[in-house]
Amino acid sequence: MKTTLTGIAPSRRAVLTGMGAGLIAGSAGLVRPVWAQAAPLKLGFQLHATGIGASYGRWYQRTADAALKKINEAGGIGGRPVEIVYEDDGTDPARGAEVVDKLNSQHGCDLIFGTLFSHVVMGSAPRAGELKVPYLVCSEGYHVASGALNRWTLQPGITDVRSQISSMAPWVAGNLGKKVTMFFPDYAFGYDHRDFFTKAIEAQGGQVVAQIAIPPTETSYTRYFAQIPAETEVLYHVMVGPGVLTFVKELGEFYGSGAKPQLFGFIDSLEAVDTATPGLEFLEGSHFWEAHPRVKPADAGAAEGDYRAAVGVDDNGASVADAKDVATYSHMFSAWETLHFIKQTVEASGYAGVADRQKLVEAMEAVTDLPYGIERPQGAKVFNGKTHQAFGSQNISKVEGGKLVKVHTTTIDEGKYDDGVDYTTMSF
Repeated sequence: MKTTLTGIAPSRRAVLTGMGAGLIAGSAGLVRPVWAQAAPLKLGFQLHATGIGASYGRWYQRTADAALKKINEAGGIGGRPVEIVYEDDGTDPARGAEVVDKLNSQHGCDLIFGTLFSHVVMGSAPRAGELKVPYLVCSEGYHVASGALNRWTLQPGITDVRSQISSMAPWVAGNLGKKVTMFFPDYAFGYDHRDFFTKAIEAQGGQVVAQIAIPPTETSYTRYFAQIPAETEVLYHVMVGPGVLTFVKELGEFYGSGAKPQLFGFIDSLEAVDTATPGLEFLEGSHFWEAHPRVKPADAGAAEGDYRAAVGVDDNGASVADAKDVATYSHMFSAWETLHFIKQTVEASGYAGVADRQKLVEAMEAVTDLPYGIERPQGAKVFNGKTHQAFGSQNISKVEGGKLVKVHTTTIDEGKYDDGVDYTTMSF
């Protein structure tokens, strides 16, 4: 699957702004806007259009399209119109490396971004390093900041699991319980949860009493629930893929109306799923991590309304065109924020073409503060150029009346941790 979205013609106001910023005089004394002279900036998007990440991919593409429209209507990037070329990787690591090749070699993209699922990132980033193409992921795995990848791979538009867990574990231990059973997907993203939450809850005087890994293609879960120890106070779940709705429904059937542990989940378990869906009544009163609250909070920032309007999402987190089409709202902002990060650094570096790729990465590494605004509607961030990782705030929401209601927000500092790598010392 490939979709090429060409640069949208700038508005009259943007053209006039561009003319004021820089004009090219013709031989006859005519003045032409820079836009007319510039070749498009071509960005490759590695898209999970099919496979277990398809529900995310659909909304990532919508979000990137909306950001592209906004940027092009405002004059593009560095006076150049912008195009995005989408290629489906099937949410598959082997195909991911092939997509990186195709976007770079066949389509001639200046850089590549958008990958979410961590096992696909791990399978694709090495090829990006070999090709020396900037590769900006929208994932969450600790793989970037761990030092496992390369200098060409960065994660500037979303925080990672280690940071998320570090900032929230104290709240879980203090409000829900200290004896935890974990359910997580059986691949890299799940292992990050397993490893970092186990350490984080132990630091709060707690204990993970069981770790239960679930294959990402699993379709029935009841047999796993028998492994939950009776002493469990909190069930920590972070499930992804097409079976997440079944997971939650079967968990409710397993416990019925009797006593049950407190539930703390990552919204990954219910992205693109309406929390008011029949069969999910079991979730009432439970808590979820959210990066970007699905239901618009009462204290939402000034940019929130404009962002929702741009991506076509209502105040409940569903498509304005179809209330049953629930967005992957807690993740898709990363496509928007990453595209704006690209704009910022392309313009700062003076990037003109693939010969400037190294200079572009160096400009990205020099970024520190990323303030809140329409460019970053999820919240302000701090970028660590040494680890190639962004840090930001996290949110905890409670299911009340079938809706997610934000009850706690962490600070950026609560999610920081010591550097595990300095990519700036590595060669390109």
